[in-house]
Parts: sequence; C-alpha cells; structure tokens
Amino acid sequence: MSITLRQLEIFVAVVEEKQVTKASKKLFITQSAVSLALSELESQLGGTLFDRDSRSLLLNDRGRYLLPLCREILYKVNNVCQLMNEKDGRIAGALKIVASSTIGNYVLPHLASVFKSIYPDVYITIQILNTRAAEQLIVDRKVDLGFVEGEVSNELIRVIPWFNDELVIIANPENFPAGDHRFNLARDMKRSTWIMREKGSGTAQIFKKKLGEYVTDLNVAMELGHTEAIKKAVQTGTGLGCLSNLAVCGEIDRGELKKLYLEDVDMKRTLFIIQHKNKVNTLLMAEFLGFCEIVCRCSQGRECFTSPQKIKSLLSQLSSCA
Repeated sequence: MSITLRQLEIFVAVVEEKQVTKASKKLFITQSAVSLALSELESQLGGTLFDRDSRSLLLNDRGRYLLPLCREILYKVNNVCQLMNEKDGRIAGALKIVASSTIGNYVLPHLASVFKSIYPDVYITIQILNTRAAEQLIVDRKVDLGFVEGEVSNELIRVIPWFNDELVIIANPENFPAGDHRFNLARDMKRSTWIMREKGSGTAQIFKKKLGEYVTDLNVAMELGHTEAIKKAVQTGTGLGCLSNLAVCGEIDRGELKKLYLEDVDMKRTLFIIQHKNKVNTLLMAEFLGFCEIVCRCSQGRECFTSPQKIKSLLSQLSSCA
C-alpha cells in the first residue's frame, strides 16, 4: 500500500496539535480514523514516529526527520491545486496575512477592506504579531504574505521594500513646556525613562539601532506588547515612548501626546512586504501585491501614509475609480 497525502496531512495535524483528539477535531474526522492513519503510516515507514505518553504524542528522531518533508510535499500539492483552479482568471480564494503591529492595526485594515469591496469572492485573514514572529510564520509557510517593520535577513524570505514611515518620540504634554520639543541624545538620554515594545518588535529594533552609541543609556521601565498600551502608559507620565507616526498622529493632533524631535537623527524607516522565496504567487496573491504597490505609487510622494486618515481618503478615491 502506498503512502497517501491524507496520511501525511493527518501526521502533520497530530504533530501540531500533539493529541489525536485535537487533531481529529481540526480535520473533522473521527479519532479512530486518525489513529488508524498514523498506525498505517508507521507500518509503511518501518517504525514509530512518536514517543507516546498518557497525555500527548511527541515526535521522536524519525518523526522529526519526516515532518519537514511532509510539509514540503503538502505545500507543493496545494500550490498545484491553486494554480490549476485559476484557469478562468477569477480573483477568489483565501489570503492569509501576518503583519507587525503598526501595519496590522493602522494600514492593512483599510487596504483589505477596499480590496474586498473590489473582489467580493476573496476572504482575508490578518494575524498581528511582532516582526520576529511574523518572519517565522513565513519561513514555516503558514501564511501567504507578511508586512513588517523590522529588518529581516532569513535567506528563505524575499523582502520587498514598500513605503517609508517615520518613528516619533512621544511624551506626556504636561512633562514638557509648550516650547520644549527637542530631544538631544547627549543631554537627555541618561535622565529619561522609556516605555518600549517587547523584544522581537521591529519598532524597538529600529529605534535602538538609530540610538547608536547612546543605546547603552536606554533606561527601560516597561516593555509592552501592544502599541495602544504604550500610548496609555506614556499619557500617564510613566516615561517616553517611540512609535510610528501612523500610530500616534491622532493623539498628537488632539494634544493628548507631545511629539519630541530627536536632534541630528533621521527617524525615517522602510516598511516591508515579505514572502517565502519558494511560495508560488497565485492570481489572488499577485493581485493583492499589485494593489498594495498601486496604493503606494498613487500616494503622491507617499504623503497619504503619514496617517491612517489619509490612507483611508486615498483608498476611497481608488475604490470609486475601480
């Protein structure tokens, strides 16, 4: 009897869920069917693939060798199915995206909504994680596209520069007089306390790089995993923060946060689109990437990307012309 794709699919599901019960629910089949498929696969391969205990199934050395091979086979079969089902040229399907915090919260929701209005047969899911976690999902090919703020250097990933963003130092307005809006690294760094994003965040990574030699003076009082939490902490006067202008422009305009200008440091950065180098671009993926590029080129010097409101305004114009 030959090994089947279904057996490989069941094997991967059991690895990911670590239990037959959970794998069966994920695949919508019975527990006995999962157990039988595993037993047949192990028999065909001449040995066990798991270390079994009363609660879970853990891969042994044979299973660890088989897992990446299975994922590669299933991935290639999925690509074949997608490409062969696109003969009619219709833009349809499910697009899985991972995005780091700023892009995921303040940019992509607008883009995805307009894209969906143009192509109603498309279903988009957006998972928001930091840059390091997003990079890993791309490497594991669990998502189609990634949108990140930090640097990515994995040789398996294709990195596409997208648009320029600017990092902004924010403070509680009450802690800085109306005319005091300059931040000098040599003068102010040692006496300042900071609220930072968690390790693995692209924003934190780029900010620390821009500090140069002064990074050793960075006094971090708190590390928070969400942009909104940092803004709230800064508003209470706990410390300074560094976030994308996209995330804080509204609060700055309303006077809820104060923008400090970092002297002699260029705070601009590039945001990126990432995808696995071996990922085949389906019609849906190619169309969405093209849409993102058009939005960027139509932004007249990318001015629209200085705030979510301007992004929304540009997209409404594009939507009306579509």
